[in-house]
Amino acid sequence: MADFPDWCDQAVENVGPHALHVITARAEDAAQGSAAVAGIVPGHYAAEEQAARILRRLGRPATAAFIEGKLPTTKAIRSGDLGEILATEFIADLTPYSVPIKRLRWKDHRNMAMRGDDVIGLIRDNATGRLRFLKAEAKSRAALPAVVVAEARSGLDKDSGLPSPHALQFISARLMEEGEDELADAIDDALLKHGILPQSVKHLLFTFSGNDPANHLRTSLQTYTGGIAQQCVGVRVAAHGVFVAEVYDQVIANANDD
Repeated sequence: MADFPDWCDQAVENVGPHALHVITARAEDAAQGSAAVAGIVPGHYAAEEQAARILRRLGRPATAAFIEGKLPTTKAIRSGDLGEILATEFIADLTPYSVPIKRLRWKDHRNMAMRGDDVIGLIRDNATGRLRFLKAEAKSRAALPAVVVAEARSGLDKDSGLPSPHALQFISARLMEEGEDELADAIDDALLKHGILPQSVKHLLFTFSGNDPANHLRTSLQTYTGGIAQQCVGVRVAAHGVFVAEVYDQVIANANDD
């Protein structure tokens, strides 16, 4: 868990029918935040069971090398990955949706960004038994400009605002590999049997930045004219670049800690 309340202040407001949630790191608690986030980062790049197996078979140095080999080395990719990780953790911790897979485990290369929908959350509708979807786009910038928020909005609007079939097929395939047949079948049913209606989808525009994102996110909600429910969330850490570096440095230190 990212434990946002332990190191951040939070402000929530309604913007028309939509929600704006700004999470601001307290300067005095930023180190606590980077330590909390560092604790969850490795699981986004590799399955805990795989790391544990390497530890049992080959020991701590090999495990540390395995984890470090999964981490991006460039500032830009680290920043982008961390934005997606924080979005995933926000969904899992602070919304009713679950995120069934951590897609960064399947990156083509550690210093490449993944394409497609950033995060897909799922929840089963108690009335119908069918799935409802949260489609999320995450952006990370030290200084977040309006144009990047507009890029995220464009990503959410692709595929008529619905989760892309490719993203859902990818999730279904990974779930089948993990033996989660029931959830995989529910995704396949949504795609191939029932269809996905806009009423069953919600959008999350998520940002991670050094500057205050509130005005950009508020404007995005005010100017949205589609029919899909919207939520914008902005996580602000003033020393954005330092925070990103500290998180990844701590991940490496933790892996090497005897």
